[in-house]
Amino acid sequence: MEYVKIPNIFKREEYGSNKLIEGKFSTPELKYLANAQWVWTEKVDGTNIRVMWDGHSVTFGGRTDKAQIPAHLVNKLNELFGGTNKEEIFEQHFGDVSVILFGEGYGEKIQKGGGLYGPVNFILFDVFINGVWLKREAIEEIACAFNIGVVPIVGEGSLNQAVEEIRKHPKSQLRDAELEGFVCRPACELLDRMGNRIIVKIKCRDF
Repeated sequence: MEYVKIPNIFKREEYGSNKLIEGKFSTPELKYLANAQWVWTEKVDGTNIRVMWDGHSVTFGGRTDKAQIPAHLVNKLNELFGGTNKEEIFEQHFGDVSVILFGEGYGEKIQKGGGLYGPVNFILFDVFINGVWLKREAIEEIACAFNIGVVPIVGEGSLNQAVEEIRKHPKSQLRDAELEGFVCRPACELLDRMGNRIIVKIKCRDF
């Protein structure tokens, strides 16, 4: 299973500058829910990583099965999730049930400017098990068990409030620079009519 591609908040001009068309939401669901309560987490500038437990062993993958993971990041993932002790933690939490921990590999030599985050690392943002996306509280509990970080919550409010906050180019909680952007989810997890999660990104560079 690959992580969902997160849509931008607004549509883009199709010609010329390709700038966002503010106010023209990229999906009808976003327009309908624009004034609802959303939770904003920091968007990390790295590479999407899947940590997959099949009930017996753990494997790693990028956003797609064809994605290549840098060697120094693989070493870090093995440090965080490999070995007998970590295998026992997976067993204690999930038994023989398959689970995917979704996170971001970030830091030195990961994306341009990755060194601003410091040494290479992994941060958790979602957990999928038995066809269900776990709530934030459960994600934090799992992160604590493996002694890893969780993407920080940076605010709550409507999508318009999130845009206004992004305009200020707030500072990242993870690096000594402005944050890349927000990933916003409804305070109550929702799906669209096709069964896809309702989730959206807002990038500082677009504003």
